[in-house]
Amino acid sequence: MKKIFICLSLAGFLLNACTALEKKQQAGAAVEVQGHYLYLSTLDSLTLGLSGEDSMRVAQQFINQWAKDVVLYEEVQNRKAQLGGANIDRMVEDYRRALYTQAYEEYLVDRRMPKTVADSTALHIYAQMPERFKLNESIMHGILVVVPTDAPKIDKLRKWLASGSMDDIEKYAYQNASGYELFNDRWLTTTEMLQHMPIERADLEARLKAKNQIEVADSTKTYLLQVTEKHMRGEQMPIEYARPEIEKIVLTERQVEFLQKERERLYNEAIQSGKVIFYL
Repeated sequence: MKKIFICLSLAGFLLNACTALEKKQQAGAAVEVQGHYLYLSTLDSLTLGLSGEDSMRVAQQFINQWAKDVVLYEEVQNRKAQLGGANIDRMVEDYRRALYTQAYEEYLVDRRMPKTVADSTALHIYAQMPERFKLNESIMHGILVVVPTDAPKIDKLRKWLASGSMDDIEKYAYQNASGYELFNDRWLTTTEMLQHMPIERADLEARLKAKNQIEVADSTKTYLLQVTEKHMRGEQMPIEYARPEIEKIVLTERQVEFLQKERERLYNEAIQSGKVIFYL
């Protein structure tokens, strides 16, 4: 952006090359309002990549708004007493202190608090809070194969899915399937399964409760779901599924205790070093 020489007067902003402002510009300032400075580096970052005309327009708009804000703030400062300034300053200081305290505590938790949850601890929480770990929807392990409705030997695929003949299933899927997903290593919810099959939630839940092989079709495809393990809505979660929630519970309690101890430690050290003095 081209260097901008700006003089601020009571009549507004004029783009001039004036000696006094040129000296300030050389120190990096573009505008001064009542001892507050707006620097060229700020304007340069705002106008980076713009043409000369657009650069001047964007810079002037920003300068005008910045100057108005500064003038208003200075007027506010002059009227602090009428506005309850002491109370506002106290609230600002309290908020500033709270922000810094929160940032420091987050720093401590991130760097010093242990994040590992032992299996024995997880099992204890799981056993002590059974109602906390009830399923809101059914979950399952299994295999989903999607094939064209006219695919060959679908009856054999049904048998292979029921028997768990993975070699035959994978070979068939490679040759004929338009979709294939094996999820024996992770739990899928009914909500997630609805994204893969054209079936209503209530129908899926009913079929899932009654059997382990579920088949639906639309105008072009047949969807075959073989469930190898399931837990129905309202049942206890398997512990590996509940583990993230367990860890959240443990780490939340640990954080509260950790920060309480840290506050106590700092307080005791301050007393011992004479930073806290009691006059009572």
